Amino acid sequence: MTTENESVFTWAAPPLKFGVGALAEIGAEVGARGARSVLVLTDPGVAESGVPARVAESLRAAGLATTVYDQVGVEPTDESIGEAIDFARQGNYDAYVAVGGGSAIDTAKAVNLLTTHDGELLDFVTPPIGGGRRPTNALKPLIAVPTTAGTGSESTTICVIDMLRLHLKAGISHPALRPQLAIVDPTTTLTLPAEVTAASGMDVLSHALESYTSVPFDSKPAPDDPMTRPAFCGANPISDVWCEMALKLVGANLRRAVMNGRDLQARTQMALASTYAGTGFGNAGTHLPHANAYPIAGAVEGYKAPGYPEMPMVPHGQAVSVTAPHVFRWTYPGDPERHLRAAELLSGRTFTSADGADALAGVLHELMSDIGIPSTLGAFGYDESDVDTLVAGALKQTRQLSVVPRPVTAEALGDIFRAAL
Repeated sequence: MTTENESVFTWAAPPLKFGVGALAEIGAEVGARGARSVLVLTDPGVAESGVPARVAESLRAAGLATTVYDQVGVEPTDESIGEAIDFARQGNYDAYVAVGGGSAIDTAKAVNLLTTHDGELLDFVTPPIGGGRRPTNALKPLIAVPTTAGTGSESTTICVIDMLRLHLKAGISHPALRPQLAIVDPTTTLTLPAEVTAASGMDVLSHALESYTSVPFDSKPAPDDPMTRPAFCGANPISDVWCEMALKLVGANLRRAVMNGRDLQARTQMALASTYAGTGFGNAGTHLPHANAYPIAGAVEGYKAPGYPEMPMVPHGQAVSVTAPHVFRWTYPGDPERHLRAAELLSGRTFTSADGADALAGVLHELMSDIGIPSTLGAFGYDESDVDTLVAGALKQTRQLSVVPRPVTAEALGDIFRAAL
């Protein structure tokens, strides 16, 4: 293993069509990629909004044979993704269109992977949870149409899966999974419930904050094989620019979007923030709030989130944000200047070293209170007896742990989870 530090960072993003009315152009875009038969993947809630029907109409008007699969699982599991894969294998589709939030887009990534490769999902999941197998075959064109300002999955190489048997979430990450095109039309977000807007907005914020405060790319060890650099390369000059813009936009617009969902200007700015943060974290990487979120969401038993389907689940944005203030208070010594700058960008206020670790944590607490996001693990039904389980699950998230700006220990994680109770 080399003892040298990394000197190269990687950065990539898909082509983007953004703006009111962009959705109407999807038929032409998919047709231009040589497709003749298309599978549209979405979930039942998004299907009720009528957006997938508009997508299908545009595709058919362009002469494309189009099938709609509307049974994608909200917070997709290995079981729901397996059902989608089985459905896709029955057809001879040469392109996929994902319409929805991260659930639909991540499911479409997995469908694309497993209909072009043999094997099972777990073969491709990041170690130590899965086998870490890398895609070797060409994937088919995937067009992403996000209907939430949240996950940024339309920009990333990442597919997140709730592994039911393991009671935690895990991820697959490879450049081949990145969509070939993202079509972002802010009008698709106008009917989102306030609770979904708040949770997805906090996911945007966490993407930007975690990428911005991740370990600098040139303070990581150089890879033995430069062709196998991890997708999460750490903070770098290009991702920093996108993350800073995202932080400003979230601070100025998330409250407005939650309080009045018909505010098209706020919705448009949040859609931009989501795309900016996606292009940032899709390269620099997320760290501890996301690592913590996977066992929080995976081990939940009875919590049912208002505004979401009637089922036990912790929405991803809630799972990510609940420990975030405590994480950033703990990571502050790793780069105080970055943490203070992030607090300023998000709040529009000025902070100094005298404000210390409480600056960013305090700004986050204020925002979460204003938009009604749960701020304790107890709200999800967790207590002291669950801390060891949550710590063990977080320690398995090697992709995130590799870019945390402080060495992570089980003791530190335990303290963070207890502080969030």
